Amino acid sequence: MLEFGLDARRGSFHLQIATRFAADWTVIFGPSGSGKSTLLRLLAGLDRGFAPARSRVVFNQQGLTDTAARLWLRPGHRSTALVTQQPALFPHLTVAQNVAYGLSRLPPRHRDARVGEMLDLVDARDFVHRRPQGLSGGEAQRVALARALAPDPKLLLLDEPFSALDGSTSDALLDRLRQWVHVQGIQTVLATHDAADAFATGAEVALLREGRLVALGPAADVLREERNRLVNRLSGE
Repeated sequence: MLEFGLDARRGSFHLQIATRFAADWTVIFGPSGSGKSTLLRLLAGLDRGFAPARSRVVFNQQGLTDTAARLWLRPGHRSTALVTQQPALFPHLTVAQNVAYGLSRLPPRHRDARVGEMLDLVDARDFVHRRPQGLSGGEAQRVALARALAPDPKLLLLDEPFSALDGSTSDALLDRLRQWVHVQGIQTVLATHDAADAFATGAEVALLREGRLVALGPAADVLREERNRLVNRLSGE
């Protein structure tokens, strides 16, 4: 379970959220500028541009902030993976080497098997020997996801990681990923602007507006207004 209270500012933007995500799959939904990406980066301890105050993050009863409420990563205390729209792969490494990057402690045979398993999950076996500059945007996003999953994180944070994929490919990958993390027991938080991602996975939905959490609950309840808008739009077309 992920529980947090965040109070952080940057310029005129103020994110202030205190809640808990108990579901194994939570979708953060909201318009552009509502704070979705900022929330994920603060949970991952990566956004130093914000000035946190009175902030805390607790995952599975383990505190992830220091006493001054400055968000940080504590090696050995948690295993958190963040996947963003920008794959940020190492350009000098092949696809296989990128995925194996966080597996240095495994024996070579086990490491190779793990890399193959992750590439199969994201359907990326065909370009295992390519380098990032030889990949399309969607291929690079799939490799970035495989790299994040390879070390077996316990908390997976996804910031619209399938934005460069076409609809059918994204849906298929999302379905496989949803099933896989459920079996592995990985709590996942997905930020998206696409309500279909929430409905397709039967997720718990956190609705954000202007840095505030305005609703948290089943997709059918939280996104009823959004669903009706989409239905009316399709009906009009």
